[in-house]
Amino acid sequence: MDAQVEQAIEIAFDPRTEQHLKAQAYDFLNQLREEPNGWQVCLTLFTRTPSPSEVVRLVCLEVVNNAVQTQRLDQQSLVYVRDSLMGYIRQWYTPGSTNLDSASIQNKLTQTVTYLFTSLYVTEWSGFFDDFRALAGDASNIGTNNAAATIMYLRIIGSIHDEIADVMIPRTPEEQKRSNDLKDSIRARDVNKIAATWQEVLSRWRQIDLGITEMCLRTIAKWVSWVDINLVLDSTVQNALLELAGQQGSFSADSKEAKARDAAIDTFTETVGKKMSPNDKVELIRYLNLGTIVGQLVASPALSQMRNTPDYDTDLAETVAKLVNNVIFDTVKVMDTDNVDATTLGKADELLQTFMPYLLRFFADEYDEICSAVIPSLTDLLTMLRKNVKSKGVQPAQYSGMLQPILDAIVAKMKFDETATWGDEDEMTDEAEFQELRKRLHVLQQTVAAVNEQLYIDTLSRVVATTFARLDSADDKPNWRDLDLAMYEMYLFGELAIRNIGLYAKSEPSSVASQRLLEMMAKMVDSGLASHPHPAVQLQYMEICVRYVQFFEHNPASVPKVLESFVTFAHNDVGKIRLRAWYLFQRFVRHLRSQLGNVAQNVVQAIGDLLNIKAELPEDRDDDDVSSDDNGQSIDATFTSQLFLFEAIGTVASPAAVPVSTKVAIAKSVIDPLSSDLHQHLPAARNGDARAVLQVHHIIMAFGSLAYGFSDWMPGVKTGGPPPSEVSGEFLGASESTLAALEALRQSSDVRNAARNAFSRYLGVLGSQVLPQLPRWIDGLLSSASSNDEMAMFLRTLGQVVYGFKAEIAGILDQLLSPLLQQVFTGLSQPTSGTDDEIQLKELKQQYLNFVLVILNNDLGPVLVSPANQGTFDPFLSTLTRFSCDPSDPQSARLALSALVRMTSIWGGKDIPLGSTEAPAPALPGFDSFILAQFAPLPWTLLSAPGFNAKDAQMRSVLQEAGQLQWTILRKTGTAYRDQLLSELQGLGANDEGVQSYMANIAGDVLGFRKFFASFVQQAKR
Repeated sequence: MDAQVEQAIEIAFDPRTEQHLKAQAYDFLNQLREEPNGWQVCLTLFTRTPSPSEVVRLVCLEVVNNAVQTQRLDQQSLVYVRDSLMGYIRQWYTPGSTNLDSASIQNKLTQTVTYLFTSLYVTEWSGFFDDFRALAGDASNIGTNNAAATIMYLRIIGSIHDEIADVMIPRTPEEQKRSNDLKDSIRARDVNKIAATWQEVLSRWRQIDLGITEMCLRTIAKWVSWVDINLVLDSTVQNALLELAGQQGSFSADSKEAKARDAAIDTFTETVGKKMSPNDKVELIRYLNLGTIVGQLVASPALSQMRNTPDYDTDLAETVAKLVNNVIFDTVKVMDTDNVDATTLGKADELLQTFMPYLLRFFADEYDEICSAVIPSLTDLLTMLRKNVKSKGVQPAQYSGMLQPILDAIVAKMKFDETATWGDEDEMTDEAEFQELRKRLHVLQQTVAAVNEQLYIDTLSRVVATTFARLDSADDKPNWRDLDLAMYEMYLFGELAIRNIGLYAKSEPSSVASQRLLEMMAKMVDSGLASHPHPAVQLQYMEICVRYVQFFEHNPASVPKVLESFVTFAHNDVGKIRLRAWYLFQRFVRHLRSQLGNVAQNVVQAIGDLLNIKAELPEDRDDDDVSSDDNGQSIDATFTSQLFLFEAIGTVASPAAVPVSTKVAIAKSVIDPLSSDLHQHLPAARNGDARAVLQVHHIIMAFGSLAYGFSDWMPGVKTGGPPPSEVSGEFLGASESTLAALEALRQSSDVRNAARNAFSRYLGVLGSQVLPQLPRWIDGLLSSASSNDEMAMFLRTLGQVVYGFKAEIAGILDQLLSPLLQQVFTGLSQPTSGTDDEIQLKELKQQYLNFVLVILNNDLGPVLVSPANQGTFDPFLSTLTRFSCDPSDPQSARLALSALVRMTSIWGGKDIPLGSTEAPAPALPGFDSFILAQFAPLPWTLLSAPGFNAKDAQMRSVLQEAGQLQWTILRKTGTAYRDQLLSELQGLGANDEGVQSYMANIAGDVLGFRKFFASFVQQAKR
């Protein structure tokens, strides 16, 4: 068996092996892992002398490790594995041994021993640590006599911490209890011995390999969080830490000296982070004399003279920054804790004052990783200061001087590095990381503003004003990084300046911050900054103009200049700027449309050359065609941005100040060329030319965007309305072209989607003129090729049409309702195959029911029972009754019941007084009997439906609707339903008192009975 396993492993991991043999070998090894006794063969192979190959030993050890880890072995087997592995370790890890395991074997062996420890330490292996410590040698030669065994010992100690004490590893409650018990046992039995070993290693750190010293420090840094702090505060350990942390020299960051030094600093960091009382924490930091240590490290050549050179030790800087972060974090925590005595607070304050310069030093570091290391403690410090201001109204005097340097450092860190380039593809990751850092810095700025708003206003005003003033300088002009910083801060400044009521209140600046921002805006616009050549500045300029567009509402003289700049940006050679300009231009003119009447024609002419649509398929553009300036802008993104230009054209042309003739001319100048282009591409599109189909899609989308720019009014909205009929006439032509394309290409989902989008936007410009075209729209958009998702979206829009034009639509709705419903019924009957299909079906049901409710709620119910729609009434009614009793879709059930209530109310005739023997007088002959036979049983059918759960929160609204149906039926059918209801209640097992209560409640108001019915069912279902 041993030979078979060895051969299988060799075959599986030999790159020259044929694939079918590899597959067989892998299958064999997988079976071996699952075999109850497979680990025994592997253990024998691993410990065999002479040893098999490296790969065989590693795979065998992995099988043994898996058996131990998954707790498949009994106690006797675990002891056998322990004895076998310890025999192997004692044989291989001896002084002077040349048979050293590879790093991968050592790692796996360490892991296996750790798993054995967790199972045997408490019961069968109390001498665990003694066994491995004995191999490492005595105190006088540890680390030198048997370095391999010392490394193994330290590896195992580190691994045990990871297994039982690492707080980042999730554990079940059972695993956590086991880990806690193991830690208690170690603390009781062996922790002093382990600490003695640390002391022995560190006392000889100059004589042993620094790699061993580093491993020792790393284990101390791990264990310090859960062992007695005094074990780490031992003088031998502390002296070694101080010596190692303070090493000076010109060694490289990857050297053993540097790694040992960093490990010593990390040990300080973890020691400071240990949980303890506020007083003990302050005394610990003072005892460790960390202020002096950090001061010496900051002043060392590696962090001072080398700071702005390629030899700057960033690893050391980040390590020290983490130490500073922990000290500040814990100091602030002490100061922010209630009931801390004044003496401790005073000492904590001294520590804060000592470490603040170091915090700012690392926060201002040019390397973002180093800066980020201290952001958590700076955040906590500012949060504490904000809480102080909020609770006491003023900032304590000793902290007031901190804010200015902190804010200055935050602002300075917001600036692009001198080595950074904007928009370079090779540095896109770095730029994205910098923007993420800016977001974190912005949060800090906001906190500063909450502590001292006036300081924040003055500082940012000064930064922006100073930078803009330099634009007029002959020899100190700001570079793009300076301007980007000033404009970025100007953009953020608005969160304070436009808070609550905007920039203006009764035509005056709404606050001090608003006044400052308006001054910045005036300077920016007048400075000619829009002509700056750098893309970052251009982008910021546009974003700011749109964000603070309110400035231009009160300063109309500045609008032409900015419009001209936007037109220039819209023609920019840099793709990122050009496409962003198209979007921002649309937003800018939408806000200011009322002021653009006199320049509408000029604006349209200025961007008219950008309206040429040219559909591109992905294969049309090679990788070489995408320049770095485009930043990989996708074809879809380009066209989507172009749509904003069409919307902007309509927006500019729409104000009342623009003459109707000009509106018509603008609409015609855009629509006619597009219509012509669409008809030219239709023949090729019919023949399946993908590019032609895409061109048609793009043109239809452009029609819709232009229409939306002209009018964002929707039917049913009381204010506003379509544009003048002359303008609407132009869009009738666009609508006809769209319908021609839809009828020719209805099998194309892209064309249907574009047409549906355009239809919803034509409503605003055509108004009721769209109604004669409605049958064609329905025929095209609800074709056999339409998905349920498409039908649901179109029904939503169609409901808006019915609601908006209820007075005029009855005749048309009567003609189109049956074909429309038949198409919907087809969609509702389609089988689902997956979650997406189920979601789309549910959405279609809900939009269909909403559409029915729109008809019923707008006095169009007669259409449902007209002669033209008699053929679809039964299947229509069947959908309502089926959906109303389906507890798997509560939303649809509620809507269906609402429709049934409405139908009962409309066609049930006048209300019959309760207790009266008056006969029903339904609006439709025989409808009273129909209600009793078809509608009345539905509430009880719902309750007995499979899956019904009265406790479901969504089901409560369904039950209330079902209760309203009963309430309404009683008032339309009188004693007939009263007698039927009494019989049903008695059949359900209700006693006389329950029946009496039920009938008393249904005789009351509808809201009361809705609540009663839901509660009645929930109590009955308990």
